[in-house]
Amino acid sequence: MNTVQVGNFSIGNGQPLALLAGPCVLEGLDRCLLIGRTIKEITGRLGIPYVFKASFDKANRSSFNGFRGPGLKKGLEMLQTIKDELQVPIVTDVHTEEQIEPVAKVADIIQIPAFLCRQTDLLYAAAQSGAVVNVKKGQFMAPGDMRNVVDKLHEGGCSQILLTERGASFGYNNLVVDMRTFPIMRSFGYPVVFDGTHSVQLPGGAGTCSAGNREFVPNLVRAAVGAGVDALFMEVHDNPEEALCDGPNMVYLDKLEDLLKDALAIHEVVRKHLK
Repeated sequence: MNTVQVGNFSIGNGQPLALLAGPCVLEGLDRCLLIGRTIKEITGRLGIPYVFKASFDKANRSSFNGFRGPGLKKGLEMLQTIKDELQVPIVTDVHTEEQIEPVAKVADIIQIPAFLCRQTDLLYAAAQSGAVVNVKKGQFMAPGDMRNVVDKLHEGGCSQILLTERGASFGYNNLVVDMRTFPIMRSFGYPVVFDGTHSVQLPGGAGTCSAGNREFVPNLVRAAVGAGVDALFMEVHDNPEEALCDGPNMVYLDKLEDLLKDALAIHEVVRKHLK
């Protein structure tokens, strides 16, 4: 099992459970700093390595009028400020090859969205950026198919790879998580991440936006950690009802610490098997 270096810590091969967390999208600097600072305090108390996440552009919204974020230039300025003030690594999405070079100057982890995980040119360009690359498994893909994604990244010279599960399509507007996914994807030699909040999303379930069932996040997180993951990905908000996107599946900030305590306890049981 390869370990992935992010900032001053490593993910994988029995290292401490890491967390990639923050709001879905950059809504405003003050709010993002509030959320990120609180998560950093929580993870600091629990000894969890932390990466701040937020998107500068959500290019795959259900509706043309859905909130997408501040855009590349302003978004990267905000992410750099968050990185400098909180002193934490950053992960954010890219949707086009042209975004990769400027994003790699700020982000420690470049994330490939699930819908784009088969885009060869995008993967190859991300692989050559020098950043860690986190690829979300498409809702339409079997976990074994992610071996081809890893091979594409290898062709671009990348060996700092994370693979993320975020549920598989099960009928219309519904996702399920197959716990076999985690050992299958780990068999490719790289750490695996569980996206606990997008996995309870109901894509397009509210007509012009996605719905979600956040009440199931704790169950799935505990199960995934028990099945053997190296990191968790969660979208967190101080008031999800006010969130400008993905509110129905986001974790309340004041509920995060208890959930992470459960995850850590389970991780300690299975950690010896994750090498």
